[in-house]
Amino acid sequence: MAKERDRDRGDRGNDDGLQDRLIKVRRSSTTVKGGRRFTFNALVVIGDGKGKVAFGYGKANEVPPAVEKATKEARELVRRKRAVHLRGDTIPHRIVGRYGSSRVILVPAGAGTGVKAGASVRAVLEVAGVRNILTKVHGSTNPMNLIKATLDGLENLRSREAVARLRGVAL
Repeated sequence: MAKERDRDRGDRGNDDGLQDRLIKVRRSSTTVKGGRRFTFNALVVIGDGKGKVAFGYGKANEVPPAVEKATKEARELVRRKRAVHLRGDTIPHRIVGRYGSSRVILVPAGAGTGVKAGASVRAVLEVAGVRNILTKVHGSTNPMNLIKATLDGLENLRSREAVARLRGVAL
């Protein structure tokens, strides 16, 4: 059952331990002398399930090459990213991620809650390894902006040790 559900969401596990999710495929057209010419854009999120996550955006004349380009870009970016701080299956504290006019509020949740989020935010959190979280989106619901806002929130998370170090106190 779980395999079937993951396949429906566009999850494709790979041999290198990275999971990727296809978020959105859009069709764009331009009118030329002979009619319309279509191109496709693909948005993919990739992560290792342990806190590293990145996204890729690819454009091509057909869907499969667009998805491949987006996946390749995301794979290159995920290697350069640092892992986000997680506390078990959730995040250590409440945070608001911002990008453009999109705001994503991320709230830690207890075990068994699951990922309560829309499609774009859910994909980012699941490939990052977050299993229990509550989210709320304010402002723009553009999938690209939501992904960037979620990544902003995750990158600004701090562990207890980092906060103690910044404040100059001992735990």
